[in-house]
Amino acid sequence: MKKTGLAVGLALLVGVLLRLCVITSFHIPSEGMENTLLRGERILVNRWSYGWRLPFIGLWGYHRWAEKEVRKGDVIVFNNPAHHPSSTAIDQRDVFIGRCVGLPGETLWMDTLFTVVLPPVQSPDRKLLYTYPTHKYQHLKKLIEELQVQAELPTPGKDTTGICSISLYELYILQQALPADSCWLLPLQQAEKHLSTFPFVVPRKGQTVSITPQNRTLLCNTLLLHEQQRAHLKNDTLFLNGKPIQSYTFRKSYHWVMSDNASNLQDSRLFGLIPTDHLIGCATYIWYSADRKRIGEKIY
Repeated sequence: MKKTGLAVGLALLVGVLLRLCVITSFHIPSEGMENTLLRGERILVNRWSYGWRLPFIGLWGYHRWAEKEVRKGDVIVFNNPAHHPSSTAIDQRDVFIGRCVGLPGETLWMDTLFTVVLPPVQSPDRKLLYTYPTHKYQHLKKLIEELQVQAELPTPGKDTTGICSISLYELYILQQALPADSCWLLPLQQAEKHLSTFPFVVPRKGQTVSITPQNRTLLCNTLLLHEQQRAHLKNDTLFLNGKPIQSYTFRKSYHWVMSDNASNLQDSRLFGLIPTDHLIGCATYIWYSADRKRIGEKIY
């Protein structure tokens, strides 16, 4: 009896150590990463992908062993960066997932909605937003049903333009069924030419970034949440410790993360920059899926 209890206790200890130190499981809660990852699937996350982050940050602060850089395009798992720093220790916050499209020190071109204009990751499963004339709704709906395309096609309102969410692969299938001279299915960013673009610097530790009209609100939130600075906006000026500033030298490195499904805003467009100390690891394999064919697939 004692040997059985000891064996069970040892097994539990090994399981806890593996989860804390090596690999952990994550449940996909939404459609944000479709079609790369589907809602309800469970994945394995390698805690050593970017170096092992010591647990219990609330007790002894942030430390990471054998630190490594994130690779552009990685599907990363991280703690919620939108919490106020005094509310909950970093490693006790909700866990999110997204694709890293902006590395520390990199300059991205964005529109005024903080969407990366030219996404560096063009996976066939990546979902983007497209527009179409509303009088083509029934035609597009019929095509989607006939071709069994998994596109999201909300019923259009009174506007003359409708919006749908389609992956690059699904778009290719639809385009093959349309006449060669038909080009009424357009990327949203191409249709919305009124959206101006601007360069946005993803800060790296020790890098000085200029404050601009486009980035001042986002950077103000970053200073408050992650740099532990007393910052606020007044009119068109960013103040730090009561003094107006034109630039700031960052103490941490950050990442810009986006959903694969462009219609889902649960990414950096909503909660801003992701500090390195919030990174848990890289998504590696699907270990559970309602679609048995997907079990064991490597995540790209």
